Amino acid sequence: MTTLKSKLQEDLTAAIKERDELRSSTLRLTLAAITKEEVAGKTARELSDDEVQKVITREAKKRREAADAFAQGGRPEQAEREKAEGEVLAAYLPKQLSDDELQQIVAQAVEEAKAAGAEGPRAMGQVMKIVNPKVAGQAEGGRVAAVVKKLLAG
Repeated sequence: MTTLKSKLQEDLTAAIKERDELRSSTLRLTLAAITKEEVAGKTARELSDDEVQKVITREAKKRREAADAFAQGGRPEQAEREKAEGEVLAAYLPKQLSDDELQQIVAQAVEEAKAAGAEGPRAMGQVMKIVNPKVAGQAEGGRVAAVVKKLLAG
């Protein structure tokens, strides 16, 4: 078993013993998503820590989107629950890049792409290819794309 998955299971056991309903249900759902990912496809396999982290990232994103939807739908108590679940999952993810750090990484990538001959809005794909490996797991794709568009336009 991967170290991240075993940590999730240990934390689930601890949350159950502490009768922490929020953490235990969040971790249960996340472990279920990991298991589902493991048995998807033709053969069952064990996920690496990176793959487990991608599943956790996806689950955290679902919580953020659900919290926004509940807030817009006038259900603040449900929105708070989703936000709290997202915070539980955030503890298992790498620290997110600040806006300044992200801006610096994207600016470097834009310079690299321009040096390679790509310019204007059409360079978006080339810049994203350079940036994505550098920020994997540390910034959401939409956030990265917005900064890239802003710097290419400016």
